Amino acid sequence: MTTPVHIYRGELPPKRFNMARYCLKAGRAQPEKPALLAVHDPAGKDLETWTYRALQEAILRTGYALRVTYELKPGSRVAIRLKNRTQYALAFFGAIAGGLVPIPISPELTARELSFLLSDSEAAAIVLDDTLPHGAFDPGVAIVTEAAVARAAEAGPASGYADTAADDPAFLIYTSGTTAAPKGVLHAQRSAWGRRPMYQGWYGIAPSDRLMHAGSFNWTYTLGTGLSDPWANGATAIVYTGEKDPALWPRLMRDHAVSMFAAVPGVYRQILKYSDLAPGALPLLRHGLTAGETLTGAVAAEWRERTGTILYEALGQSELSTYISSAPGTPPKPGKVGRPQPGRCVAILSEEGGTEPLPAGAEGLIAVHRSDPGLMLGYWKRPDEEREVLRGDWFIGGDAGTMDGDCYIAHLGRHNDLMNAGGFRVSPAEVEHELAKHPAVAEVAVAEIAVREGVSIVAAFVVTHGEDESGLGESLAAFAGTVLAAYKCPKEYVFVHALPKTPNGKIKRGDLKRAQRTRSPAGR
Repeated sequence: MTTPVHIYRGELPPKRFNMARYCLKAGRAQPEKPALLAVHDPAGKDLETWTYRALQEAILRTGYALRVTYELKPGSRVAIRLKNRTQYALAFFGAIAGGLVPIPISPELTARELSFLLSDSEAAAIVLDDTLPHGAFDPGVAIVTEAAVARAAEAGPASGYADTAADDPAFLIYTSGTTAAPKGVLHAQRSAWGRRPMYQGWYGIAPSDRLMHAGSFNWTYTLGTGLSDPWANGATAIVYTGEKDPALWPRLMRDHAVSMFAAVPGVYRQILKYSDLAPGALPLLRHGLTAGETLTGAVAAEWRERTGTILYEALGQSELSTYISSAPGTPPKPGKVGRPQPGRCVAILSEEGGTEPLPAGAEGLIAVHRSDPGLMLGYWKRPDEEREVLRGDWFIGGDAGTMDGDCYIAHLGRHNDLMNAGGFRVSPAEVEHELAKHPAVAEVAVAEIAVREGVSIVAAFVVTHGEDESGLGESLAAFAGTVLAAYKCPKEYVFVHALPKTPNGKIKRGDLKRAQRTRSPAGR
């Protein structure tokens, strides 16, 4: 094994850099080529086609409107709370083009969760679908309607891209922290440049590709893999916004000549279960991309057998996006996620401390060198949490793993307590904090439990005050739905006599699934 050079080895971004300009630059050579297809119905009758010329003009107009019409200063945070429509993408990239900092927000969040994000981020404006629950806003927050974005994108005035520096803030995303409240991850303009190792280290992408992403516009997995990267390579991005029936995906791929499909493993598992797939059913599909959850060998093997194509897996984090993957030039290896993408400096460090990479085969924490241009600027107003993930020149995000002699990495799960809910990181502390407010709850602990191979759910283990547990699971589920986004809500409520704890009183989450159950209702 070659001794690694402990620094990012790829080309670094120029000092003056605007992420939106970079993502759309490749399209200037082919302005009339489709950059984005937004498919709104299964039959494809409601279809938006955006050429690179039209897309760039719309983004620059949107950026002008946000900055000038609403008198927003450079660097101002702009929350985006829209349903799964193209205006989401226009607002996100338009804000970045204008030197503002968009905050993509899930439409599933409750009004209370939204209020926290607006307050914590000190947002100056919100792009809002008023049909979503939102509550009252502070007087200083400018409200931008979806209709206003549509009007500006179609016929408003425009200006050029903001002259931003590579290290200037570009966007702010919220993810689960180690406390009860979500934390903001602030990314720089250079983050788009930091995605360049993925182009051949995961996708194997070319301008001729047509990449369909199964996610929604608000998800950073979609904004990055589904939009930023295809555009930066002059390819065509395709997003389906209709009802997500897994049986529809193969037909959508055929109808729109999809050559690459991106989704979480759960989507591939559902397609295999509910679709009639056979070799030749997806004649133009070169391969699939998957991230967000662990891809099981069984799903990968069945997909290959039934479609004749390979699934390339990647491991990433909110703070960096993907950085380890298999690819057309890096064949999948059983039990491994893949190898560090070209240029990335990845090592395994001891859980006990230290900055010297461990030898091949040793188990430890997966670390990325802080020189990587894709790494976040930091956590928004959370210096204590930021210090927890930095060790010398390394960033350690909490994933455990091993690296073999060929630099293939096995992911051994999260070292911290964060759970995975359909590709979203969820903090047990946040869910517990809200459930503890239910009058019947004396104690509660939340954990991710496996229900079958490759499928895990978020479960709540509850000690009551002695109430009758009949119907209590449904009551707790209804209560959770009022204070938590749907993807954060437990899918199962388990009633126990006591929670397993250490002598110091800390919850032993690994023991929760072995706790004595008195009742296990569906809670749905």
